[in-house]
Amino acid sequence: MQNTAFSQGATGDRAPSSMVSSTDVNGTAVYSPSGDQLGEIDHLMIDKQSGQIAYAVMTFGGFLGIGSDEHPLPWKKLSFDTGLAGFVTDVTQEQLTGAPQRSEGWFDDRDYARRNYDYYGVSPYWI
Repeated sequence: MQNTAFSQGATGDRAPSSMVSSTDVNGTAVYSPSGDQLGEIDHLMIDKQSGQIAYAVMTFGGFLGIGSDEHPLPWKKLSFDTGLAGFVTDVTQEQLTGAPQRSEGWFDDRDYARRNYDYYGVSPYWI
């Protein structure tokens, strides 16, 4: 993941910013705490009213994109690890494959959102 946002220090040195562009998040690897790669972030889902990131839609499984699956993971379940240059989550591969099924309009389905956030044990982004 490239961090294209930088801040100018008093000495003129460029230091990495705490901000990151959404284009740099897409394609970033997601790892387990043991360092195993679980998948990668395909895109983010941002709530239009609050501006909060609700989900990182993650792809996992398959080979060369064939047979892979996509799953919305609550943003709160990810933390960035600079050593790995990727996100780390405590979610297991088994949890990803056993996650609540989503409908075609899952992104507008508050019942699905509640089930998803409950499943992962985090408070919903809207609370």
